[in-house]
Amino acid sequence: MAIASLEGEKIKNGPYNTPEVNAALKELFHGKCYICENKQITSYQIEHLISHRGNADLKYDWNNLFLACAHCNNTKLNNYEPILDCTKENVEALIAFRRTGYFGTDEKLLFVKLDDRIEVENTIKLLQEVYYGTTPQKKMEATILRRTLRKELSAFKEYVREYQEAEDEEKEDLKYLIQQQLRDSSPFAAFKRWLIRDNQEAYAELFAYIE
Repeated sequence: MAIASLEGEKIKNGPYNTPEVNAALKELFHGKCYICENKQITSYQIEHLISHRGNADLKYDWNNLFLACAHCNNTKLNNYEPILDCTKENVEALIAFRRTGYFGTDEKLLFVKLDDRIEVENTIKLLQEVYYGTTPQKKMEATILRRTLRKELSAFKEYVREYQEAEDEEKEDLKYLIQQQLRDSSPFAAFKRWLIRDNQEAYAELFAYIE
């Protein structure tokens, strides 16, 4: 239905953000922004992976439409092209998502490139600006985003700690909960999965859920 609606709007030069497209993208991206992975957003926007610049083929191309939050969409614009297409490539195999330190001045998000392609470098530059901002307004928005990420990761770490200490039925319940947290539908899943990757020996059983 989404593709059919785009084809119809392309003929009459109508809007690409039809109800069908919005519904399909929300389902495809699990209701989270494809760039920052936040689900607690109040403004959804449809973002073009490749800026269309008036090109109708790109403007109405279903494969070029992504669900984004206003913060990320307004940060990206057409300043970071090309970037990785998360629907076609495993971004986490090309970039390590890490949070070091603790709450305070030593806390830092790190996006480490594991590949030298220009798409990887541009994606990292975009992520750095998204999570830290460059203008006063974007810095305020980025602070809120990092705070949301911090709470989500703190809760995830607590689940893992409880899992290590639990036994029998409680352990199975926590295992299921952690599995849910490591799925694509979970907010900030890349950071959660890299926490397990970086501690593979300690969490060998949990590591199996991300491979």
